[in-house]
Amino acid sequence: MRIGYFLSCEEYSPRDLLKQAQLAEQAGFTGLWISDHYHPWNHEQGQSPFVWSMIGALSHVCSLPVMTAVTCPTVRTHPAVVAQAAATSAVLTGGRFVLGVGSGEALNEHITGAPWPSAQVRLEMLEEAVEVMRALWRGEVVEHHGRHYTVEHAQLFTLPRTPPQVYVSGFGERSIELAARIGDGFVSVQPDADAVTRFRDSGGAGKPVVGGAKGCWAATRDEGLEIAHRLWANEGLPGELAQVLPTPEHFEQASSLVPKEKMAMPCGPDPQPYRELVDSFRTAGYDSLHVSAVGPHYRELIELFAKEILPDAEVS
Repeated sequence: MRIGYFLSCEEYSPRDLLKQAQLAEQAGFTGLWISDHYHPWNHEQGQSPFVWSMIGALSHVCSLPVMTAVTCPTVRTHPAVVAQAAATSAVLTGGRFVLGVGSGEALNEHITGAPWPSAQVRLEMLEEAVEVMRALWRGEVVEHHGRHYTVEHAQLFTLPRTPPQVYVSGFGERSIELAARIGDGFVSVQPDADAVTRFRDSGGAGKPVVGGAKGCWAATRDEGLEIAHRLWANEGLPGELAQVLPTPEHFEQASSLVPKEKMAMPCGPDPQPYRELVDSFRTAGYDSLHVSAVGPHYRELIELFAKEILPDAEVS
């Protein structure tokens, strides 16, 4: 299983993200994920640079493939605009760009004042958005009058030789089946073997399955757990809260109910919990895993993976 590095725009400044990408390439990670958020999940995280600016900068400091994890091309940004951004990113990276997409969260999409649709409508919008983007990537003049989007005489003039692939995020039955039907790959942040099986049985056989997870290096496990809980307690929220809570303040209120013991990510300097994390995704059937550093010690986490995890990743 290949192991890439996950750039967390919610937590790090643009300069830190570029440094992490360079360190990840030097360490032997095989690719980059980068999050696409308007807001962080809470004020402790404290960042949220514009993903398309970051990808342009990454293309000049790093040669690793880049994938958004994930972009919502439906509410905050019209799919015709996302199509142009993705095409330019593919050109800048020499074709090493994948557009990861999902149905989004109210946290990022409510900012224009548009209503936040139901889950079923969001999936309908996502399917139509992918249709619009693929039409534009063919270089044709697009006239589209659909249920959710209108495109009038739009044409992209800066195009990669090969259209970007689209990987689709999903965690419920309907979203996984949609990913299998319209996606070139499947994205998930849980080592869920049942989800992988459903994806492959629903039309995704032979398509890549890619995952993401977090780890928090610190001098001790307890210190790492404190950092992880302070920054990412929202990861312990159940159900659909991540999709429907609209502001960082709401996430802070909900996250105050999450005990430290609910933090599932590996913490501390011991490589064994990180090996177990990698093994959980490998056992679930993933083709690659992208790992994000939590907290200030990202250099140490990258070094741990370079020494202890990456040398055996693709042969184990």
